[in-house]
Amino acid sequence: MRETAISSRPLFFTLTASALILAACGPEKAAPGKPDRDAAEHHPAPILPDSPAPTLTRSNLLQAMDVAAAAYAAGQEVRGSSLVGRRFAVRQSFGCSGPTRTPGEANVPDGLPDWSRDERRQAEKLTLAPVDWTGASFMDAGSDDWEAVEGFWLTRPWMRADGCPRSETAPPNIDHAGSSPQTAGLAAVFEEDGSRLGRRNGRAYQFTLRDHGDQAASSYRLVLEGRMTSFANGQAIRCHAAGIDQRPVCIGAVKLDRVAFEDAGGKTLSEWVGG
Repeated sequence: MRETAISSRPLFFTLTASALILAACGPEKAAPGKPDRDAAEHHPAPILPDSPAPTLTRSNLLQAMDVAAAAYAAGQEVRGSSLVGRRFAVRQSFGCSGPTRTPGEANVPDGLPDWSRDERRQAEKLTLAPVDWTGASFMDAGSDDWEAVEGFWLTRPWMRADGCPRSETAPPNIDHAGSSPQTAGLAAVFEEDGSRLGRRNGRAYQFTLRDHGDQAASSYRLVLEGRMTSFANGQAIRCHAAGIDQRPVCIGAVKLDRVAFEDAGGKTLSEWVGG
């Protein structure tokens, strides 16, 4: 008697087709490497706040003025619009060789801090008289709304550090020409309708340090803080030169907020706020 073989192939095809139908009806999976749109809508990427621009230092400003001086000397446009609105905090030492004058002597040029010592009273006087740049010819690119312009020099522009320079005696065969001309500065500008709180109107910043005793000061520091602004051409720095063989003088336009005197260790001795 011959047996009849029963094939299972039709049943296999039936199960396979059912599995495909169930898979098609199941939840849709994101393709590899493709973001899940629903998940992204429920969990959006966080929005990070813009980091504020770092405060400009003396070194940053002098570097920008070097670039501006080179552009001016080459007959190129002096750029600096990216500095407009940036905060700055400049510190620079003065009196590194001792008192710059004695009581009764003429002051150092305006725009430079100096100090004198009164041995009889055992007191030291710190002084800074801003330069009056109102109406100066090299400020002709300024705004018509500026009622007053008071200037401050950035001393030793070849030195980026804010401390005292290294003390060294020049060899005898090198002539000592004295102090170099000032070539870098900040112009504090005041609008006609602006606040007059910070204007000096010819008055110097002064502070007297008494009872200093026998401990002689090594130096002091001047602090200038505020925000960069622009000349009428939209640039923060303007340069000029009297001749092609002279280093251009570059000035930055600023809104001055604070002026202070510090000792060599950084302790605030006196400050004027609200410029």
